[in-house]
Amino acid sequence: MARNTIAAKASDPSLPVKVDVYSNADRTRSVSLLGGFVRLTYYESILQDSIKVNYIFADSGNSIDSKSVVEGLPLIGTEDVQLEIEDNNENKIKVDLNVNKITPIYEDTGKSMINLSLVSEQFIRNEEGSSRIIERYDGKISDHVTSILTMKLKAKKGKKLKEANIEETEGNYNFLGNGRKPYYILNWLSKASTPIVGKETGYSAGFLFFETSEGFHFKSIDALFAQPQKKSFIYNESTDLKKGIPAGYDGKILEQSSDNAINVQDRMKMGIYKTKLVLFDPFNCKYEVIEKAAKEPDPGDSTGKKEVAKGLKLAGKELPTLNKKFDNKFTRTTYMLVDTGSLPTGKYKPGTEGPNDDQVSKNMDPNFQAALTLNQAIRRYNQVFSGMQEITIAGDFSLHAGDVIFVDLPAIKAETDDTVDRQTGGLYIIADLCHLVTANGTWTKLNLARDSFGRKGNHSTR
Repeated sequence: MARNTIAAKASDPSLPVKVDVYSNADRTRSVSLLGGFVRLTYYESILQDSIKVNYIFADSGNSIDSKSVVEGLPLIGTEDVQLEIEDNNENKIKVDLNVNKITPIYEDTGKSMINLSLVSEQFIRNEEGSSRIIERYDGKISDHVTSILTMKLKAKKGKKLKEANIEETEGNYNFLGNGRKPYYILNWLSKASTPIVGKETGYSAGFLFFETSEGFHFKSIDALFAQPQKKSFIYNESTDLKKGIPAGYDGKILEQSSDNAINVQDRMKMGIYKTKLVLFDPFNCKYEVIEKAAKEPDPGDSTGKKEVAKGLKLAGKELPTLNKKFDNKFTRTTYMLVDTGSLPTGKYKPGTEGPNDDQVSKNMDPNFQAALTLNQAIRRYNQVFSGMQEITIAGDFSLHAGDVIFVDLPAIKAETDDTVDRQTGGLYIIADLCHLVTANGTWTKLNLARDSFGRKGNHSTR
């Protein structure tokens, strides 16, 4: 009962706790923007490199030294901002951000209204010339990610970079940065990464790089879907936020819409079901064609009719079953030159001349396992957004992009009852998240995604 009571007031106004802006010229000079608060929107996404905040405040012109914030601080961009917000369930978000954009919304001689666009420090550092990737990197991709974040983007371990948030990758991948920006390289490496722990090689490639208030994340798609659910929510006809939450659920969905528009042609063009990979090795002129499907015959089925999504951690029960006359046909072809012998790992040995023996011994090893990674990652990325839901709940700052939640929706039937939808209900990952804080209330809007269909698991997290 206590949990339901908290949920009942969760959408009430919850004003920011701290919004302090520090002068670039003098760190001892700062101003709090709480007094003129109008609206705050906080964003996270698994497809976004940085958390982003829009903070709108009214400036009466007497904020600092009898001047406006823009003039008195002065406010010109890149200023440090300490932000702290708390929902009505005492979940807090504390982040250090920087001013990226200053947009006047309204101005007259008496007051003005300003929108500050805030981003993480690393989002701005990504543009610095000293952050460009010019070095050669040898070893595991997960190690490259940690090195780039700490050495190039100056992310501090334990605060912005937690070891548990960087998933270990399988195999080695050597590359030259060629002067690219860090965020470009990090997202490029994501497509070449394969998870190592408890995964079957060749089926679950594909990582995501993103940031939340808890730091940077580099996680495989399978690892995200394999997480235990963090919370569960239900959408029903009850208008009473307190009494409308059945036992076992953490909250009620206030608004809900589905985006499960199915366009088979578009999905086939993207290669979501079956792909063909054509490899050519210029080292030995070997030509290889590999076809692989998202669903393959179940080895335990003697009839050969049953198919399974081999090696994948699915949020739902199964991937869609296609009409047999369209099944087992590849719809996207990828071509690649195998980089055999390129950038082999090896260290120079003092006193020797010519090529390093370690490198010579690896001159026939491929640097990138294209057959096990390239098309598998293509299919996996496209599968992530097979089922989409957009929901609005009372403000909940404990949720983050990449978390798994359980959602139950009412079944559409001739007679109204408490039956839940067994097709669209179940586990989803939070793809996008927006917290909205105003003087009228606090809400959280979530864009949810999953790779498969069918309700799997249980709504209760206890």
